[in-house]
Amino acid sequence: MNDFIKKLQAIVGEAFVSAEPEERYLYSMDQGTMPPAAPDAVAMPETADQVAQIVRLANAHKVPLVPMGGGLVLSGLTRALKGGVIVDMKRMDRIIEVNPVSRYAVVEAGVTQGVLKAYLSKHHPGLKHSMPDAPPAATIAGNVCIHGSGHLSVLGGFHSDMLTGLEAVLPTGEIVRTGSCSVSPQWFSRAPLPDLSGLFLGWSGTTGIITKLGIRLFPNYRYNDVLIYVSETADLMPEIISRFTGVQVAEDMTPWMTPKPDWARGFFHINVAFGAHSKKELIFKRNLLQESVRSITDTGAAGFLPIPPVQKSRFMEIPSPDLARFADARKGGGFEYVGAIMAVERFAEAYRRGTEIAEKHHTTYSLGARIIGAGHAMMFFFAYAFNRADAEDVGRAAEALEETNRACLEMGGIPWKAEAPAQKEILKRMDPNTVSFMNRLRDTLDPNRIMNPGNWEV
Repeated sequence: MNDFIKKLQAIVGEAFVSAEPEERYLYSMDQGTMPPAAPDAVAMPETADQVAQIVRLANAHKVPLVPMGGGLVLSGLTRALKGGVIVDMKRMDRIIEVNPVSRYAVVEAGVTQGVLKAYLSKHHPGLKHSMPDAPPAATIAGNVCIHGSGHLSVLGGFHSDMLTGLEAVLPTGEIVRTGSCSVSPQWFSRAPLPDLSGLFLGWSGTTGIITKLGIRLFPNYRYNDVLIYVSETADLMPEIISRFTGVQVAEDMTPWMTPKPDWARGFFHINVAFGAHSKKELIFKRNLLQESVRSITDTGAAGFLPIPPVQKSRFMEIPSPDLARFADARKGGGFEYVGAIMAVERFAEAYRRGTEIAEKHHTTYSLGARIIGAGHAMMFFFAYAFNRADAEDVGRAAEALEETNRACLEMGGIPWKAEAPAQKEILKRMDPNTVSFMNRLRDTLDPNRIMNPGNWEV
């Protein structure tokens, strides 16, 4: 390994490679419940060419590589399950282009959500990108890779749906581009070409390392508002979601259910965020949303929660601070959730299963969802906070997460950014021909299986 480290240093510089125990410890885990798995070393490339050189070197020595963005995935996807080198992409942090007319941005893989938001605010205040409710240090590329979602997902779908093209280093060290940028100097679309981008989405870094990507941008409205609709029963929520998404003016819709604060206990809330260029347009959109659920409101089973203007800002912060507050509920810095991608009609069943699991394992919980597209799917989350310094508390949360993953699959959903054990559960239920196809693809792309081994393997 010493000889290998020296060759890594020759590629990226001595200051950007470490095999010291401190770094190996820090890179061995994330904030979730998965046990540590330390790498042999960490390297921080600055260019796609350096990434390609690292990959070729690793192939020659058959050393595993684990690509990493912000390291905030929570489900342990950037742990070095079979040792090797974590390739930390944070030095590749350049915003290369913003096209204000075709509304897309091209960024390197280490650009964070917070940096792009600040850049657009300063240089293109009329534009914004869809941000997840994650810390600002989360990377754009990492979230796209895991099929993340954000505050514009009712408009644009999953963040991977907003991808316009990418550049990646294959496990063999070749640099390839997908989408319009493979033909044109512009990164406007993945269509109409054969869509190769999917080879790098949802694969947990097992098929290559993304070094650059294009994403869609959206209008940043001058006027913004949020409505909160409250139902007494979970069974009404799919109909409410269908009504709101049917008028297609909302940017984001996030149902939430929590036992704290006391006034929220037992009710089903849904935040509906929307924006407009003018006050007149904003009122028009608000009226459309209110009218869409009028027949339900008139029954008295649900209604809009009055919110004083001064309190609305809390519900309009992007990213939402609520999950961060919940993450510290146990005062131990531990937080993880199962995000199940599932059909909207499963809402009531998901809620009931989630509360049953939380009560069974005596965990602190928060349940909610983000609506994807015009009600085409939802990311239903079952969040558990725990005290990392309390082994029993960590164990209870881990057991709740494992049971939740199984419950998601039983309900016909699919765990999102699944931990390695949950990946195995998914593979067990997957069509055998699809599993075989995935394995043949990996064998073709990565014959030495150096890319993030231990993930998506039975």
